[in-house]
Amino acid sequence: MASVLGKNILFLWFCFLYVVSNAQVNEMLIDVRKPFAEIQPTMYGLFFEDINYGADGGLYAELIKNRSFEFPQHLMAWKTFGKVALKNDGPFERNPHYVRLSNPGHAHKHTGIENEGYFGIGIKKDEDYRFSVWARLPEGEAHSKIRIELVNPRSVTETHALASSEIIIDAKEWKKYTVVLKPVVNEEKSILRIFLTSPVPVDLEHVSLFPVKTWKERENGLRNDLAQALADIHPGVFRFPGGCIVEGTDLETRYDWKKTIGPVENRPLNENRWHYTFPHRFYPDYYQSLGLGFYEFFLLSEDIGAAPLPVLSCGLACQFQNDKKEAHVDVAHLGPYIQDALDLIAFANGDVNSEWGKKRAEMGHPAPFNLKFIAIGNEQWGPEYPEHLEPFVKAIRKVYPNIQIIGSSGPNSEGDQFDYLWPEMKRLKVDLVDEHFYRPETWFLSQGTRYDNYDRKGPKVFAGEYACHERGKKWNHFHASLLEAAFMTGLERNADIVHMATYAPLFAHVEGWQWRPDMIWFDNINSVKTASYYVQQLYSHNRGSHVLSLTMGQKPVAGTEGQNGLFASAAWDAKAREIIVKVVNTSDNAQSLSLNFKGLKKGEKLNGLTATSLHSDGPDKDNSIEFPSLIAPQKKAIRIEGAIYNAVLEAQTFTVYKFAVK
Repeated sequence: MASVLGKNILFLWFCFLYVVSNAQVNEMLIDVRKPFAEIQPTMYGLFFEDINYGADGGLYAELIKNRSFEFPQHLMAWKTFGKVALKNDGPFERNPHYVRLSNPGHAHKHTGIENEGYFGIGIKKDEDYRFSVWARLPEGEAHSKIRIELVNPRSVTETHALASSEIIIDAKEWKKYTVVLKPVVNEEKSILRIFLTSPVPVDLEHVSLFPVKTWKERENGLRNDLAQALADIHPGVFRFPGGCIVEGTDLETRYDWKKTIGPVENRPLNENRWHYTFPHRFYPDYYQSLGLGFYEFFLLSEDIGAAPLPVLSCGLACQFQNDKKEAHVDVAHLGPYIQDALDLIAFANGDVNSEWGKKRAEMGHPAPFNLKFIAIGNEQWGPEYPEHLEPFVKAIRKVYPNIQIIGSSGPNSEGDQFDYLWPEMKRLKVDLVDEHFYRPETWFLSQGTRYDNYDRKGPKVFAGEYACHERGKKWNHFHASLLEAAFMTGLERNADIVHMATYAPLFAHVEGWQWRPDMIWFDNINSVKTASYYVQQLYSHNRGSHVLSLTMGQKPVAGTEGQNGLFASAAWDAKAREIIVKVVNTSDNAQSLSLNFKGLKKGEKLNGLTATSLHSDGPDKDNSIEFPSLIAPQKKAIRIEGAIYNAVLEAQTFTVYKFAVK
């Protein structure tokens, strides 16, 4: 049997060599003499939106849902037992509700509350979890006591409790109490239970539970694995807090950045428009605590080395959901919205002695955040959008002439609205135009030369939201990520006009998603990086500083006729003195490549460094919570003889080749 198997493998290998040797050699000419367009540090970045439980229940590490009892159904996510009363005269003006736990009136009865968390509360064995609560004694007694437990109510062992501790409430004034819990097992679906263990009543407000090990170990922090995954991309720009949520289903529910700063206990609840946008994926308990607010977004941008790019409302509610003029702010009454934009820049960059710079410093960051970009509006369209945008542009230019302003080309990648808005953006002289592409595979395969003929004198391009949505396969899978990689060669080749690009959406909870595909999936304990994540990471890690000319038959390699499904771009890294060549083979056949480097100076020599490839034998496969490493980049060392590198690129493969110039 072994002998027969060996002969079969040998036969297949000779067949492969025969096919490759008789196949067309795809010769690509890379001109290293004159790097031209600069590739911006912001070229490859991240876009965050609170969709798919991306913030509360996701990146924001708070484990308690409706912690301040402010949901419209005030006890949603809570169960009560014994004698529990809801009150509304609490210590925090914008979160006035709290609960009073009182003696149930019988020695064998109990009073308390339970919280279900977000699809359960995920906890890990021997990890520390910081429980905190604002509490008081409403009747002026000396003290009372509560017991806090993390519980698995489905446990068949002797006790439901996985961790517990007690807190003595000893003041009639509102005060914050804290204790650390350490679970004895892993449990993805635990709940938080609080018992009143004294006959003396207590009032409880802002019940909170965080892992101690958050990102950078901040108390109001981020989930460590999710934030680390963002940092590991090395993004150049970070766009936040979203797209459609910035607009809101109506103006009352738009994202108001001023409500997201200051003490977290006093940040008001906001309705998340995604909880009812899709009735087939309906989540009536999806609200925004705003604990992850603009200050935290700026901190995260700084932590991961990305330029912050906030998006603000232009006074137009979501136009998909509002077709009446009365639903939007009249242009004559945009003053408060424009002031919000000016105040945001002051909050990010202002001196500590200024009004808004002082607020930033009081939150713990005296140094400015060095904000350089601001986007006004998301996917607005029609004459209403430039009419609303124009006064923002004039006001920002007058006070902050160095801030780059980003406008929008609407929700479509082409068509009447797109064709109308681009000239309007040029007229208003915005610095960048945000383009969005949620398109099928045929679109991504046809767009390799999209930016080759764009006007170089107008605004630059921000590819602000894009993902390949294959027809009938609108979920994460390798083939979609491969076509995204192919499309991105055109972004890189046109780096003189394209200055930013961010895949979207970023996060999705496996039990709470409204939209897919998404870059990173997670449950209450684990997370997984998709093939699309690795495409973004490979581009960001291998950005280079300048574009190099790469042609095949004197044409850009953009999947056009006669190019055998190949897409390619080349870059020069001036600091490392390296040449980076990205090649995507979207065909079903292996392709012979010949990379011919032209224009080396006398005495210069090329050294082969690495070839890093992303490939899957199953185009419909992707990584999952159960199999997180099914598809990942594979790196190998390469050698080059002279100025020509020959290789065979597997079918359906994206490879990054690196060469050093010595």
